[in-house]
Amino acid sequence: MPTTALERQCTLLLPGETSGPVKVEDLMKQLESKKDEDKIEAMKSIITGIIHGEELGRLLMPIIKFCTQSNNHTLKKLLLIYWEILDMYGEDGKLRPEMILVCEGMKKNLVHPNEYVRGSTLRFLCKLREADILQSLIPSITANLEHRNAYVRKNAVLAVFHIFNKFPTLIPDAADLIERILSSEVDSAARRNAFLMLFHASEQKAMAYLYSNLDQLPSLGESFQLVALELIRKVSRSPAFAAVKSRYLRCIYTLTEYPSNPVAYEAANTLISLSSAPIAVRRAVTAYTRLLSAESDSSVKLIILGRLRQLRKRHGSVLSDMVMDVLRSLTTPNNDIRRKTLELCMRLLSPRNVQNVVSVLKKELMKTDSPSHEDSLEYRKILVDSLHRCAVKFPEVVPAVVHLLMNYVGDENTAGAKDVILFVRHIVEEY
Repeated sequence: MPTTALERQCTLLLPGETSGPVKVEDLMKQLESKKDEDKIEAMKSIITGIIHGEELGRLLMPIIKFCTQSNNHTLKKLLLIYWEILDMYGEDGKLRPEMILVCEGMKKNLVHPNEYVRGSTLRFLCKLREADILQSLIPSITANLEHRNAYVRKNAVLAVFHIFNKFPTLIPDAADLIERILSSEVDSAARRNAFLMLFHASEQKAMAYLYSNLDQLPSLGESFQLVALELIRKVSRSPAFAAVKSRYLRCIYTLTEYPSNPVAYEAANTLISLSSAPIAVRRAVTAYTRLLSAESDSSVKLIILGRLRQLRKRHGSVLSDMVMDVLRSLTTPNNDIRRKTLELCMRLLSPRNVQNVVSVLKKELMKTDSPSHEDSLEYRKILVDSLHRCAVKFPEVVPAVVHLLMNYVGDENTAGAKDVILFVRHIVEEY
């Protein structure tokens, strides 16, 4: 199969090495074997061969004949991968007649007593792009929406979601189906998938469901909350939202204090998009600064600092009052985080907070004297530069820092000592 055709059919690539040209006769013997182990090895070789460009169309009927009736789960999984990479259309551009038999096999899998077989088949159908095949499977797919097992239900919802996105005419009543399922769903993953489907199929129905369950949102699970917050941000600009905005704000205030860091972050983002009132901005900034201290991932810290820099342009006065909360992120051992934190704080300096900021910087500077302090020389240079900027901008703090900095004139770090000397010289010349 040409590479472009393979990429069109297959949504994944499997690594594999071939020892040479695949012999169709040997594979045929393995497929005809009564042992599932031989069939599994044959299927692995066939899948690897197709991915490497081998033309193995002759094996389609033997695979249907000898493998589709097996109850071996590994073989069933390999069959799903095979259907995924198979070009289901003939040279005339029409669906191969053998696909009728494949459809029958999938129908049997969708009513299989084993939940894993049902669920994995439903997940495969999410990737299928052939409307002619999907059309005959719709009744079996929708029947699994009410299966007793949550694994089957959540994958059935995903299948309906993806089919509706690609071929809306195949399930015209998808939004009504999912709305009915959502009202009685108790599993968190299945509920999240159903709400996500409803979000994309009918925003009006999704908002109606969310509004009726808004008081329970803090207890509906992280994945559901993230989708709900995305929906709120999307519809917040509509005229009808203004009438219920206050109720959503109260709920979002609660989510900014949620134990889950992703939920708290998205809730803060949503709060900023809904309201520019100082109390809302203060609540969002409180969530951001808490995450700066709680989150261990440096990339996340940088993202949060970026959000705070954006907020400073419109809400500088609020952030200026909370500069001490921002300075808590200096406890991180990463000097890039420390540098960006201090750059932000230097822009938030005011006569009301400069003394407190200088006090924190002096304490941090004294900590760098400890031999156990990581990257102390580089961090000390950053702190000296920040103190210099504080003194230039607010001369009244000069007496509080100049005597301390004199202790570092003989610093082992040449660059740090130079910064101290330049600072002292600037002060002497200026004052």
